[in-house]
Amino acid sequence: MNFELSEEQGMLREASRDLLSDRAPIAHVRAWMERDEDVDPEVWRLTADLGWPGLGLPEEYGGSGQGLVELALVAEEMGRALGRGPFAPTAIVGRALADAGSPGLRAEVLPALAAGSSWATWAFAEPRAPWSLDGVRAAARADGDAFVLDGVKTAVQDAGGARWLLVTARQDGVPASFVVDRDASGVTVRRQRVLDPTRAFHEVLLDGVRVPHDRRLAAGPEEIQRLLDDASVLRCADALGAMRRMLELTVEHTTTRVQFGQPIGTFQAVKHAAADMALLVHGTHAATSYAAMAADAGADDAARAACAAASYVAAGAGEVAGRALQLHGGVGFTWEHDLHLYLRRARADSVLYGDAAVHRDRLCTLLRSSPASA
Repeated sequence: MNFELSEEQGMLREASRDLLSDRAPIAHVRAWMERDEDVDPEVWRLTADLGWPGLGLPEEYGGSGQGLVELALVAEEMGRALGRGPFAPTAIVGRALADAGSPGLRAEVLPALAAGSSWATWAFAEPRAPWSLDGVRAAARADGDAFVLDGVKTAVQDAGGARWLLVTARQDGVPASFVVDRDASGVTVRRQRVLDPTRAFHEVLLDGVRVPHDRRLAAGPEEIQRLLDDASVLRCADALGAMRRMLELTVEHTTTRVQFGQPIGTFQAVKHAAADMALLVHGTHAATSYAAMAADAGADDAARAACAAASYVAAGAGEVAGRALQLHGGVGFTWEHDLHLYLRRARADSVLYGDAAVHRDRLCTLLRSSPASA
């Protein structure tokens, strides 16, 4: 595959980076960390003007019809700038609705998502359970003209201001997805204190929530797993952006920090550590790019590529963060230094949508099921 960006993709990356650096610099991120709002409405409006919310949605609903590659480019810039906002979760829910939503549901939700006037998020993970289909315990049961949902979801990104929640629950023992109004009776959303303060995560409690039949997506376990793979790839892209920035901060520090009369970057041990960081960044770029392209192409190895990228990045993001902190010394762990926030972002990305162990386990299962193509 050719990892070179097209002219349009390069323009998308450049415009995204310019917007975030101009309107959401680190000082802005720090200010919004102290607030309860999920997103700065002015910055979100500007991203809507740039077409972010509808980037991966069908043109008939106001979107641009782009693929996972383009979504990953924006996600990478979000990670690089420690961007805050519901871009990734809205993109994932939009893909799910476009693929498996009823015509009426798509007509109701997708134009609002594409315009940026509302956003949605995926309520999938559950407390003390693996981030996989096996970890879904929330229950859905048929009751007359509706389904009734009960359960608890955790680490639901930007649920506080979302208009819709895509809830994954078990109906008759099989995972299924339902579109739930954020303000529906029986839905309680609570802000969580998490390791990464640059993003907003919530716990969602579902207590007898009634959902009309037409809000159940026509998506079974295979489609939900494919959506998990897409979300994992976007998480990899976010981590890649953060890893690139940590490498930049580290190179800058080692070329200006002087010991024994010379920059510490001239010491062999420091060079080796920085080189290791660079290798991990390049490996993350290759794995993430291939996984996104394989998904867009419908390649036979798309699922394996997503698992391989997710497991590599889950381990690599933490390794880059650790090396960056080691080369910065104690100053890198202070709240005043930007590296501290990138450390937290990288650590959170190491477990979001499943840690390395979850993805390695699934990758082994996929390889066993198709040994000829391994």
